[in-house]
Amino acid sequence: MNAQPLNDPDAPRGCPVAHGSAELTRLFGPEASTDPYGIYERLRKEHGSVAPVLLEGDVPAWLVLGYRDNRRVLDNPRQFSRDARIWRDWREGRVSETSPLIPMVGWRPDCVSQDGEPHRRLRGAVTDGLLAASSRGVRRHATYFANKQIDAFVDAGRADLVADYAEHLPMLVLTRILGLPTADGLRLVESCAQVFKGGEGALEHNERIMQILSELAERKRAEPGSDFATALLEHPAGLDHDEVVSHLRLVLIAAHTTTSNLLARVLQLVLTDAARLSGLVSGQLNISSVVEEVMWDTPPLAVLPGRFAAADLELGGHHIQEGELLILGLAAGNLDPEVRPDAAVAVQGNQSHLAFSSGPHECPGQNIGQSIIEIGVDVLLHRLPGLRLAVPSEELSSTASTWESRLDSLPVEFAV
Repeated sequence: MNAQPLNDPDAPRGCPVAHGSAELTRLFGPEASTDPYGIYERLRKEHGSVAPVLLEGDVPAWLVLGYRDNRRVLDNPRQFSRDARIWRDWREGRVSETSPLIPMVGWRPDCVSQDGEPHRRLRGAVTDGLLAASSRGVRRHATYFANKQIDAFVDAGRADLVADYAEHLPMLVLTRILGLPTADGLRLVESCAQVFKGGEGALEHNERIMQILSELAERKRAEPGSDFATALLEHPAGLDHDEVVSHLRLVLIAAHTTTSNLLARVLQLVLTDAARLSGLVSGQLNISSVVEEVMWDTPPLAVLPGRFAAADLELGGHHIQEGELLILGLAAGNLDPEVRPDAAVAVQGNQSHLAFSSGPHECPGQNIGQSIIEIGVDVLLHRLPGLRLAVPSEELSSTASTWESRLDSLPVEFAV
C-alpha cells in the first residue's frame, strides 16, 4: 500500500508519527496521484473519521475525513487555529522554510493565516474589494474571454477543453479583476499549478507569483484604477505592502486554480451524459445545478490546508495534541457515508457541501468563480454545435496532488 514504515522513538507523544499504526499513508507521490478517493476510503475504514497521514517531506498531519468532523474544525477557530506559527513541527525545526509545504501551509500576512480581529480586519478588505470587482462586469469579462479562447480553435473542429479552455479562462478574467496585464496572467497559470502540485518547483513558482504581484501593487499605488489591487491599497483597513501582495496572491491562486478545475469537471460531467448536455443546450437544465453536483462529488479542492490544534483535544476518537497540523478532507467529507449513505442519490438543491469550506474562512469569492463557470459553459455550448467527446469517456484520466485531483485532458470534436 501507499505507506511508509515509521518507528521513530523520538517522535513527539501523541503526534501522527507516534500513532498506534506501524505505518502511515503518504498523500503525495506516484501512488497517491492515481487513486486519492481510494486512499480516503481505505483510511476511513482503518482509522474512522480522522486519520494520521504523511505530507511532502514525510511531515505528519491528521487528515479529517468525516463530514461532521470537518464542520467542527472549520467552524471552531478557537480550537482549530489557522495561524501556522503555532505549528509544532515548524516551530521545533522539523519543517524548513524551503519545504514545498510552506506555500500552502505556512504563515503569511493574509486573512486565511489569521483568526479573530486580525482576520476580520483583513477579510473585510478582501470582501469589499471582491464585491466591488464583481459589480464591474465579471460576466462581461468572462463572455469576452470565453469567445476569444474559442476563436483560437473553432476552425479546427477539435480541441482539448482543459489545455485550450478551462486552464486559461479563469486567469484571463482574473487579470481584469486584479488589474494585471493579460501577458502576466498567462505566465502565472503554470506557476499557480506548480504551487498546488508541490515538489521541487513550488517555492520557485511561488516567488515568481509574489514578484509579479509586488510589481502590480507598486504600479497601482502610483496609478490607481478600478480593480481589486487598487481597492486593497485604498481600503480603510490600511493594509501595508506585504498584506496587499499576500491577498493578491491568495485571490489569484485560489480563484484561478479552483475555478479552472471546477470548470473542467463540469464540462466532463456534461459531455459524458447526453441528458445533461441536451438539457443545457435546450435551456431545460440550469447550469448551477450541474455545478452543485460536481461540488459534492469532485470538489475542486479535495484537501484544504491547514488547521492547527490550539490545545490538546479529541477529534474522531483520536487524541490531537496542541500545535499539530490538521488538513481538511473536503472530498472525503462530501462522500461520508454517515451523511450520504448512497452517493448515487441526487443532491440537487442541497448546498451544504464542503467545497467552499465553512465557518469564518469560507471562500469569499465563490460567486465570482461560479459566474465564470456558468458563462464559460454557456458560451462554449452555444458556439460549438455538435460538441462531443473525441475519446471514450473511460479513457479520461486525472492526476492528483495532496490538495487536488485535476482532469488531464478533455478532447472534443464539433461541427465546423
